[in-house]
Amino acid sequence: MNDITHLFNSLLQQYDSIDIANSEFKKLLHEDEALKEEYSEWCHAVGSTEKKGFLDYCEEYISSQNSIWDSLQDYDE
Repeated sequence: MNDITHLFNSLLQQYDSIDIANSEFKKLLHEDEALKEEYSEWCHAVGSTEKKGFLDYCEEYISSQNSIWDSLQDYDE
């Protein structure tokens, strides 16, 4: 299940846009039944819906990245 979050991170880094990454992820899901099953299991495990799971992850990921930068700025002051 950790592999799917690596895929999420890779898409976010590659496309640098949540909207584009989400579109590409949906395309991958449509093309790969095994990925679709893994995603479904991941959503169930984290308590998210399949419709919003990737976007929920993106929001959490961006928030954690912002938190890292905020911590670094606090350290500089």
